[in-house]
Amino acid sequence: MTLKHAQPPLKVVLVDVNTQVVQEWLAAFADTPEVEIHKGSLLDQRVDAWVSPTNARGRMDGGVDAAVKRHLGAGIQLRVQRAIRDRFGGSLPVGSAVCVPSGATNPRFLISTPTMVQSAQDVSETLNVAMACAAAFQAVHMQNEREPGSIGSVALVGMGAATGKVPPRVCANLMWTGYTLFNDHSFGDYDELRATIREQLDDIDDRPQERVRIKPPTTRSRA
Repeated sequence: MTLKHAQPPLKVVLVDVNTQVVQEWLAAFADTPEVEIHKGSLLDQRVDAWVSPTNARGRMDGGVDAAVKRHLGAGIQLRVQRAIRDRFGGSLPVGSAVCVPSGATNPRFLISTPTMVQSAQDVSETLNVAMACAAAFQAVHMQNEREPGSIGSVALVGMGAATGKVPPRVCANLMWTGYTLFNDHSFGDYDELRATIREQLDDIDDRPQERVRIKPPTTRSRA
């Protein structure tokens, strides 16, 4: 892991229909005023990429995934599942993501990142939200390396806060962790990202009720 190089600032929008999630975001992100926070639908956000929480197989059959598929058409699931098959052998690990063309002008891209292995799984006692959020931002970074400037703005919902049963405060704090990790550091791949989060958060006894900032490891560096 290395400190991030200077890049054009990414516009980040957090949006959810759940009032409690929005309130907890406002508290967790109080010292990051560059992050926009709104109550509303992801489908109304005019940005370069939407982030949709998914499952390991990319089955867009519930929650935000289902709404995105209805909006963009069934072809989006085919593109997501093809990317998962081609890049991850058909199963997308938590802490990874795929970024695919949406087939629309708004957004141009859809980023799918799993908060759970199977549909409708309770992930309230896991670090999956931090993993998924960080992976989504890693996908933005990787897409912009392939096509500089292609994603200048991104919108995310409250990951795991509905189907995953993650309490709003925990969701907000874990998403803050994922965001600040992306803001401060860059990773060579998803394996390094997951290892960094696990080694620093796995020793937390309870679900994070306060924000936890990931620090760069002192024993490992990456050019």
